[in-house]
Amino acid sequence: MPKGSPELTASRREEIVKACDKLYQTMSFKEITLKEISVETSFSRPSIYNYFQTKEEIFLALMQREYEMWAAELNHLQGENETMSSEEFAAALAHSLEKREQLLKLLAMNHYDMEEHSRPKRLTEFKVAYAASLDAMRACIDKFFPNADREQFIFVFFPFLFGVYPYSVATEKQLNAMKEANMQFTLHSIYEMVYSCVMQLLSSVK
Repeated sequence: MPKGSPELTASRREEIVKACDKLYQTMSFKEITLKEISVETSFSRPSIYNYFQTKEEIFLALMQREYEMWAAELNHLQGENETMSSEEFAAALAHSLEKREQLLKLLAMNHYDMEEHSRPKRLTEFKVAYAASLDAMRACIDKFFPNADREQFIFVFFPFLFGVYPYSVATEKQLNAMKEANMQFTLHSIYEMVYSCVMQLLSSVK
């Protein structure tokens, strides 16, 4: 593959994003550096700057990829089913987000910083992926629940996603702190939270 070709650029960018994804499974946003990411790739840290100027741009690209995969799943859901009940749709949507824990984690922790410290071009690329997920959700609502207030569903559901991760995942340190504070708190799974939210939003649809 010739140096500087679009294919090589795309391959290198994907390798960097995959390295970040791998590290984010076990490390925090603050712990991950460009040096840490470069160790997981096949090239040097200075080479990363040919593709991303900041750590935040890499994380934004990771979130972009997560939105793209989620939108693809929503489009598949809409294309493969003629009708769906509220229960079926809520379950399918909840399962789709169970697989997108990285997306929910990113939304809960570093969304603003990633956008603020990324170049306009990278931010626009991300917004295209985000818009595609909104359009995919609109298509599902229009097809399966034509009597629903589609934009109200979007207005409530997408902001709700920012809080799913903190209410479904807690570190040992957080659990101990809640125990010491005598805090009455029950963690629910991603599936349980999303299913419950969707069922409530669709409860008035006939």
